[in-house]
Order: sequence, then structure tokens, then C-alpha cells
Amino acid sequence: MSSSVVQVPSDHQDDPRRRDENGWLDSILAADQKSSQLLSEDQTFLAAAISLKNQVVEATWKGKDGREIEGMSMSLDPTVYTGLMGTAFTCLRSYEATGSRQDLLLCADIVHTSAAFAHITRHVTFLCGRGGIYALGAVIANYMGDHQSCGHYLDMFLEVAQEKALPVGPEEGGFGMSYDLLYGRAGFLWAALFIRRYLGEDIIPYDLLMPVVEAILAGGRAGAADNQSCPLMYRWHGTRYWGAPHGLAGILHVLLHFPLINEDAEDVKCTLRYMMSKRFPNSGNYPSSEGNPRDKLVQWSHGATSMAITLCKASQVFPNDREFRDGAIEAGEVVWKSGLVKRAGLADGASGNAYAFLSLYRLTGEAIYVERAKAFASFLYHNASDLVNVGYSCGTDHAYSLFLGIAGTACLFYDLLCPERSKFPGYEL
Repeated sequence: MSSSVVQVPSDHQDDPRRRDENGWLDSILAADQKSSQLLSEDQTFLAAAISLKNQVVEATWKGKDGREIEGMSMSLDPTVYTGLMGTAFTCLRSYEATGSRQDLLLCADIVHTSAAFAHITRHVTFLCGRGGIYALGAVIANYMGDHQSCGHYLDMFLEVAQEKALPVGPEEGGFGMSYDLLYGRAGFLWAALFIRRYLGEDIIPYDLLMPVVEAILAGGRAGAADNQSCPLMYRWHGTRYWGAPHGLAGILHVLLHFPLINEDAEDVKCTLRYMMSKRFPNSGNYPSSEGNPRDKLVQWSHGATSMAITLCKASQVFPNDREFRDGAIEAGEVVWKSGLVKRAGLADGASGNAYAFLSLYRLTGEAIYVERAKAFASFLYHNASDLVNVGYSCGTDHAYSLFLGIAGTACLFYDLLCPERSKFPGYEL
């Protein structure tokens, strides 16, 4: 692929099986298929994003009437991570990129249905809990100009914020709720930050959130009590993970969005320095968990990808600490060398890895990172349909989801239209 165009493949156009597998490419092929044609990158990625988004909507939402949804209540997944709200998030990203009112209407319908099943999940987070349903609901209703619904979803979110375990520190027995991004307190805070970004900082005041921040910091100190070199450490199901979903990278990334006093800021910085000091010497990659010797995974869930993004944020928050900028760039090199993995999703695939380059572009302003993101996107453009179910025992259950399927790829393609405003879904703000 050249740096300025994506070549649309014309091979296999007469093979019905191949056409079916790569149906999402059809919309970007010109009517005259007798010769290979070139489209600008923006045209190509926009058309592919719209087509992927339409496939996601068709597979997860369209054609399901109210009775069918009600009948699915025991198996319906309303979450952002792998469920219906991931479709809503994708439609929101499409609306923001194209201005399509139809996408906004789809968002509102999906949120309305998902909110009715929010009780299915006991979690309070953005990605896997009620926090995400209500936060997205408020933002979408605000876009719609539906102030009544917006207020309703905000009220529901504030009810979630009253969860008694959220601000309870370890000295008060606060180990009952985890601290991670996917299921724990950091994930609740991210949902609140999402609302603040779209609706204003006064909507969810810091006074409500800082006790949760303090509980996370206290829990991290208690978890690191047996390690003098690292101020903060967290366990999820007994394992001290380092990646974004359950571990340090995700928790620290959230903490970096809050006004930290000097002692707390130093603990965050020293924890990042500790992690950087424990990189694998040959590859520069990061362990998936504390003390894990296996150097195999380069993805958002484990390895260098989420650390590149978190260190980019640290560099913005602590601009005088050059080591974080350097560390982000070095982690990006690991992703470039080893991150073109044979999966498509945001969590463990090439779509998520491409966002490391977009974060580095916003940090450095260097165009090479946009080109690297587009190189990964080009790979996905040609191969996503073949990669989406690779390695999953669940078959096609999550093929259209935001974090394990092609919905995340659609979001990446939309973000490539305006890299300076790109944000990793559910991770960057």
C-alpha cells in the first residue's frame, strides 16, 4: 500500500464464496469492475467504516422486534464491550464522523432497549456495566435534544454512583469491589469522565468522584505492601495484571485524568517507572502480569499497546518528565514490530494496536504514526472478515461486537478520517 492511496482489490470478484466473506468491501467497489481502481484513503476508509457499521447494525439490531428482544432477556448482552451498547457506541462514532441523523436515531433506540435490561449486569463500569448504558444514554439523548431522557439517564447514573462499595478503602474492608477498568472502580470513573467530557464538568462533580479515586489509590498501596519498588499494585482474581482491562495500565490511565496531590502523583509516576524498568530486555514488550516471564502478547489487553497509550497520557500530564514520552515512543516501536496480529478486535487485535499509533501522533505530531495506523488499517481492510473469529471458542458470538469484533474496526476507520481527534473507544477521552 502506498502512503497516499489504498488499492481496492479486484481479485476474486467472481467467486461467490469470497464475495460473501468480504461483503463489507462491496460498497467501496466502483461500478466498473473490469480494472483495478484507486480511491483516496479518506474515501476508502469512510466507505469501509460505513459498510462495517451497517453490518454490525444488521447483525445485532435490525429485524428484532420487541417480542424477540423480550424473549432474549436471559441471554441479551446490553454492555458496551461485547453487547448492544457497543453497537450504539459505533453508531455514535459514525454520527460524529458523518452527521447521519439515522445513526443517532439508531443509538437512541438501542439505548432505550438496553436500559430496560441494565439490571442484568451487577457491574457499574462503562464497558461492562450499567455505568456505560446510562452514560451513553445521557450523551446520545443530549445530541438528540431530548433533555427529559438525558436527565433520566443522568439520574440513573447518579443512582449507580451511590453504590456503597465504590468509595470504601481497604482499611474499611473495601476489597469486595475490584479496582479494574472492565469490572471495577476505574471503569465507573471512566463512565463519569465520559459524561463530563460531553455534557460538562459540573454535571458529575469531582466531589462525588474523588473519594473513589482515593479508595483506588489506597487499594493500590495495600496491594503493593510487599513490594518496596512499586507503590501501587492491584489483583484481579488473584493475579497482578498489568494490561488495560484488569491491570495497572488501565487503572493508572484513569487516575491520570484526575487532579492528584503531590504524593498521589508521585506514586502514579513511580509505578509507571517500575513497569518501564521491568520490560523484556530483548523485545521491549511488557509482561501481562507481575513476574510473568512469557513474552508473547502485544495487544491492548496485554503487553505494549495499552502502555503506549497510558504513557502518552502520562507525558501530557507530566510534560517535564521526558521519560514517559520516550517510554510511549519505545512501546509504539514494539507495537509496530510485533502488533500486526491475526485478530481484528480492539481488545486483542490489530484494530486496538493501531490506536497506539494514533495516540503517539497526537502526542508528537509526527506523521509517521498516522502512516503506521493506516498500514494496520489497510491490513484490516483486506483481512478483517477472515480474522474476526480466529482463536475464539465462542464462534461468531462476538464477531460484530465493539471489542472483539468488527465494530471496533469500524471505529478505527472513522477515526482515521481525523486522526487528531481520534480516541480509543472506552479508553481515551
